[in-house]
Amino acid sequence: MTIASSDDRPSLLLVDDNAVLAETLSRALTARGFQVRVAPSAEEGAALAGADPPEFAVVDLKLPDGTGLQLISTLLRLDPHTRIVVLTGYGSIATAIDAIKLGAAYYLTKPVDADDLVYAFHRAGDADTPPNERPMSLRRVTWEHIDRVLQEHNGNISATARALSMHRRTLQRKLSKRPVKY
Repeated sequence: MTIASSDDRPSLLLVDDNAVLAETLSRALTARGFQVRVAPSAEEGAALAGADPPEFAVVDLKLPDGTGLQLISTLLRLDPHTRIVVLTGYGSIATAIDAIKLGAAYYLTKPVDADDLVYAFHRAGDADTPPNERPMSLRRVTWEHIDRVLQEHNGNISATARALSMHRRTLQRKLSKRPVKY
């Protein structure tokens, strides 16, 4: 059995400011045969891509120094064959359309795992591929919404409860539970 050298593996640029998610996805994608480079911002992602354009890219929509949409054009200018998947915790039809129009191959909402990304890279542009058979449950969508509003209020439970028109104790009970699975 021969182990492929890192030069034989397809290159992948992962641009996400969430360090925990980036590290987790980096390890998982490396295990799936990719040579992964990680950048926490659009500027650093563009610099890494400028030095060596990747074959694949995973770009977070919301970055500290701009949006991932701006990075799509940069990546495609460097190499028009780069397969780009846009990730977001703030999914909307409008941003999905914008990402695809700019040249992204696919658009996924968080949470994702490495298998979802690999599937998206290979699925992009293939009209014969069936739609995702694993849609999020209503409980999961609710959890994601609460988590997003909590992040928007910098972890302030009282402000989040007011924004959700929910009693603070009710919100605390919901947050004390683990995130629900799909």
